[in-house]
Amino acid sequence: MSSTRFPNIRVLAPEFAGWGFFLCTQKDVRHGRGGDLFIALSLQDRTGLVRGRIFNEAAQLHEEFDSGDFVKVQGRTDLFNGRLQLLVDKIRRVDPDQDKGQGFREEDCVLCAPRPVEEMWSELDELILHVRDPFVRELLRRITTQHAEKLRIWPAAQTVHHAYRGGFLEHIVSVARSALSLGAAYGANQDLLTAGALLHDIGKLEELEYDRSTRYTRDGNLVGHVTLGTMMVRTATAAIPDFPDVVRTQIEHLIVSHHGHKEFGAPVEPMTIEAMILSAVDDLDAKINQVRQALAEDGEGEFTPYHSRLGRVLWRG
Repeated sequence: MSSTRFPNIRVLAPEFAGWGFFLCTQKDVRHGRGGDLFIALSLQDRTGLVRGRIFNEAAQLHEEFDSGDFVKVQGRTDLFNGRLQLLVDKIRRVDPDQDKGQGFREEDCVLCAPRPVEEMWSELDELILHVRDPFVRELLRRITTQHAEKLRIWPAAQTVHHAYRGGFLEHIVSVARSALSLGAAYGANQDLLTAGALLHDIGKLEELEYDRSTRYTRDGNLVGHVTLGTMMVRTATAAIPDFPDVVRTQIEHLIVSHHGHKEFGAPVEPMTIEAMILSAVDDLDAKINQVRQALAEDGEGEFTPYHSRLGRVLWRG
């Protein structure tokens, strides 16, 4: 392979030829307009994602790796429709013993939240500590303790926002900060807002399966995180003696209404001040994360390529 190693994806530029280690998070075998086989990839390191394409010897290279594998890649970068992509000439699964000598480390190939996990976990603890209602505080303590291992590493989504290791924790503490600020301005119940922020997506811990890459579980596909989260909270509150029904109902309403509108997957729409604040902040936090991810991608020009989910181009500034 080429002797030049790729820099981190975040600073990878067009017209660069070299090699590097990545995590393959997606692999799709496709046919071009002329019927020729090619492979579309998503490659990841700890700083970002890049699209990959295999056009030459796709049938042979198809056998060399799978989605979820760490891979060693040789190729070159170019721009396609304003987006950076990596044209792959050679690819194979990583051999940890063989490739360690060339600098392979798993942690360098896994996209992570920009903030340290322990810092975010301390913020989570602080948020729970400031909850005044003893029933709500106990509920949050029980759920975060029971699911601590997943909470520290789970992504918040498969692809859309905070879709990286630690993204779930980053998202919920960010939503809590913003929701509490708005809650203070509008006189909302801060304990309910904290519970809603920390629990609105809790069902994703069962909806998603995460190791090196993110996949939907059977329950995730068939039931979905809104329903799963409501069930988790119902089970947890039932185990707390004398947990007030009215508080449980308000917390469950925050979960089932946080998507804001029925056409966006909310079984019911927000009917309380706290639910309206949570829905607005959740949507904003997800959008801002998508904006940051889009701006972090390399590309030419004053504006980014068209972002289909946000429905616009973005100014690089």
